[in-house]
Amino acid sequence: MGALKNSIKERSSIIEEAIKEYLPMGEPKELYKASRHLIMAGGKRLRPVTAILATEAVNGDVNLVIPAAVAIETIHNFTLIHDDIMDDDLYRRGVQTVHTRWDVPTAILAGDTLFAEAFRILTQSKSNPERVVQAIHMLADVCVKICEGQHMDMSFEKMPIVKEKDYLEMIRKKTAVLYAASSSIGPLLNDCSTKVTEKMWKFGEYVGMGFQIYDDVLDLIGSKEKLGKDWGSDILQGKKTLVMIDALNRGVNIEIYGKKSATEEEIQNAVDILKECGSVDYSLKKARQLVDKGISQLDILEDSDAKRTLIELAEFLISREF
Repeated sequence: MGALKNSIKERSSIIEEAIKEYLPMGEPKELYKASRHLIMAGGKRLRPVTAILATEAVNGDVNLVIPAAVAIETIHNFTLIHDDIMDDDLYRRGVQTVHTRWDVPTAILAGDTLFAEAFRILTQSKSNPERVVQAIHMLADVCVKICEGQHMDMSFEKMPIVKEKDYLEMIRKKTAVLYAASSSIGPLLNDCSTKVTEKMWKFGEYVGMGFQIYDDVLDLIGSKEKLGKDWGSDILQGKKTLVMIDALNRGVNIEIYGKKSATEEEIQNAVDILKECGSVDYSLKKARQLVDKGISQLDILEDSDAKRTLIELAEFLISREF
């Protein structure tokens, strides 16, 4: 694990410097302060780090992917700002969410600013212009899918029953496609074959789905201090996570589900029930299966330190401490 942390740190430091270069402050100051609030609050930078590692794994030129990696991180932070508005969450990465630190209109504009900046940054890649256009198309399509996935997620809250296959499609769009772009945009910009690029996309897609399922479990089992966001918020908001879908299929009743507010004791009781009925273990097993399927896509690559690190990173995403 120490070697993985060092690998992530080494590449995230490259991203941190690139963020300073590609995302400077501007006028009006409050708008830019709001738009930079979450991205400057930290984060593991897993998506841009994945973009660098995937590029190294195909023996590509990392310099060609740096703008794309920053663009992906920028898109990610745009989605976080808007997600927090829709979910009315108070904290993210241990700091106030943008709409609570400023206000909802400013937060919407901050997210919109990041969205536009992402594509401006991506155009600065020194790759073949035709490949840059393809990368822009990829990222634009990803943004559309993220919106589709977010709408599916919101609509699920109004539905008494959601099928597992529909949930998996939702997280594929809402979360996994950005991971897929992270792992395939470097190969694309480095003129890799369609077959290699598609395999790298599938790697990110499956791993991203496993990551989201595991993240939903962390919302239940993790703590506010570790997560930097509201503990148990998915239960209170009536989110149809895989844990809850499985529990509902088993006929389990969670009294505070969708009730918007509850005491810590009530949340803990609900979590205990979800553990005891087997829904938490079921979700962890599904996350494991998806990540294994993603890792298998890397068989197309020759063995290398970067490939091994990608595998270790995928394993880490579903083994973070509770």
